[in-house]
Amino acid sequence: MLACRYGHRMGSGYSLKKGIGVGKFVQSATFSVGGYDWAISFFPDGISSGTKTPIAFALVLKTRNATARAAYDLRLLKKDSVLPGLGIANRIPTGEPRVFVYATFSRYEAMMLPESIDLANLGYIKDDRITVQCVVTVVKELQVTETRWNSEIEVPPSDITGHLGKLLETKQGADVIFSVGGEAFAAHKIVLAMRSPVFQAQLCGQMMEAMMSCVTIKDVQPDVFRGLLHFIYTDSLPDMGDLEGDDNSEMIWHLLVAADKYAMDRLKLLCQNILGKRLDVENVATTLALADQNNCSKLKQFQSLGC
Repeated sequence: MLACRYGHRMGSGYSLKKGIGVGKFVQSATFSVGGYDWAISFFPDGISSGTKTPIAFALVLKTRNATARAAYDLRLLKKDSVLPGLGIANRIPTGEPRVFVYATFSRYEAMMLPESIDLANLGYIKDDRITVQCVVTVVKELQVTETRWNSEIEVPPSDITGHLGKLLETKQGADVIFSVGGEAFAAHKIVLAMRSPVFQAQLCGQMMEAMMSCVTIKDVQPDVFRGLLHFIYTDSLPDMGDLEGDDNSEMIWHLLVAADKYAMDRLKLLCQNILGKRLDVENVATTLALADQNNCSKLKQFQSLGC
């Protein structure tokens, strides 16, 4: 809370200000408390004709478009003292703040004196002057920050495919070599068996390849097998940025055939989706024939829609 004591002495000629009219006022200089501007207004003939109060003082909020919450003490000072008078105080007790809103009636808070009060005889007028003291206490709302313990720990996304891709790249722990078109590819039987039921049967079952450390693949091109291994380890298609147009589509077709051969349904669907988006009048017949040969039901749906 911020408090300020402000005293204002109305200029000489207090008696001359009487009779300026109901609702007319004389205002003090502006003073600041709590970041807001305030002033004291003096109504020599009262604030309104509906009240039997010939004299009134009011604390006024002057800051434009502002809303302030404040408590105050508004009183007259006697002519021979710098201390407050004998109890002529505001009608709202000190310590009970209220809200002042600029440009509304609530920006005023008045101290109205009854007709029975004779300010001159009581010693509140000196040299045709009257002195008003105002103590304003602006109430600033406390900014309370609530500490909340986060019940969740941020968990990074899975990086298992990154580790598996590194395993393929470094060949660490490889236990099988594939000979494909004159190129050798090192791999891990357990990873291949986990991803493909065909590899599982070949490398972990009773088939002859299970007893061999080198397996020859005759019906797959080296680049295609490299792409197949990349998908097995990383679950993503290999980078084919160096292949454009028909060459790129041809690689996708070869990967689709390899996916069908090794029963890798996800890779097969990815390839069908790419080829389906590339259908046009020039390749639709060839694509339909290849789709039939490789049991590509999803790709044939694109063609049935006239794509």
